[in-house]
Parts: sequence; C-alpha cells; structure tokens
Amino acid sequence: MLTLYHSPRSRSSRIIRLIDELDIWTEVDIRIVSITHNDGTGEKDSTNPHPEGKVPLLVHDGVEIWESNAIILYLTDLFPKAGMGPVAGDQQRGRYLSWLAWYGNVVEPVFVIGATELSHPIFDVTFRGIPEMTFRLAGALEDTPFLMGEQFTAADLLLVSPFTWFPDAAPDQPAIKAWIERCEARPSARKMAEFDAAHLEQVSVA
Repeated sequence: MLTLYHSPRSRSSRIIRLIDELDIWTEVDIRIVSITHNDGTGEKDSTNPHPEGKVPLLVHDGVEIWESNAIILYLTDLFPKAGMGPVAGDQQRGRYLSWLAWYGNVVEPVFVIGATELSHPIFDVTFRGIPEMTFRLAGALEDTPFLMGEQFTAADLLLVSPFTWFPDAAPDQPAIKAWIERCEARPSARKMAEFDAAHLEQVSVA
C-alpha cells in the first residue's frame, strides 16, 4: 500500500490530481494532515512523518519519497499504463524529466522570488525571471497543445499547478492561456477541487 500525507489546497493537491489521472484511488491510503501556512495559520502535524512537517510525502513499503516532482516521477513510473509519463527507454523520457526538474529548479523559485518582490543579480542569473519563464513556456506550447506534444502528461499537471493556485499570475500570452484552459478542463481538476473541499473541515478540526 502507498500512503500519501496530504493537506487540502496545498502543494500536495497536485498529487491528488495525479492519483485521479492514474486511476489509483484504491491503491493509495490518503492521510489528511495539517501544515503551517505562509500567513501563519495552521500548525505542524505530529502524525506527518515528513521531517520538515511539509506535504506532499509519499511512503511506499517504508520508503519515504518527498518533493512533488520526485513523487510524480515515482508514481508515473510505478503505474505506466495510464500514459502520464514516458517510461525509461522512451525517446521522450529525457524531455519529460527535464520539465519535471525545470519546475523545481526554475519555476517555483521564480514565483517565490517574485511574490516577495526581492531582486538581486544572483537571482537573475541563476533562475532568470517571469519574462524568461514565460518565453520558455510559450515556445514549448506554440505548436503543440501540451508540453510533451499531443498528450496531456504529468509534466503539464505539475507545471500548470501554480496557475491553478494563482490564476492572476498567468502570463497574458495566448498559447499559455489556451494551455491552462485545456489542462483545467480535464475532469481531474474538478475532482481534485472536490476532494480538497470535502476534507478541509478535517484539517480545521485536527
């Protein structure tokens, strides 16, 4: 059995969405935990084994897997039949891995730095900024509906997630806007939102 430690409407929500896309609801024991939030609300949950009290955390046969991109890669490899990610040996595997890594190494830092309104030459050289991120995404989506081509994959699921949380942050770029709409039109987006809404009270009670 796989165990996912999840807090509604957090970074782990995209793993809930992936569970739906993979159709593995019966394969995963989802445990709802509380976390501390940027606004000071919430608290670290003693039932969450993540050493930093964060989510998501996936546990499989006693082995802990943390960080969203690592969990996404792990699950798409473990359940390849859904076609949510190219498996080892596939010609497109490297591109898929690159998008997953790019999210954690570039996209999220760029969003966080932008939200804090910090500016420093080291940030600019290391992560670039919103314009460069937008250019890279738009270029990838100019001629294809999704990042890996014609098919929606876990790369899209991960990369679209910040625009799901912060729709006002979506770049005013036609290819990106159309991509976001395609991603959010999938049933998994609605099911993720419904699951989180149904479990919010469980966190507040805890």
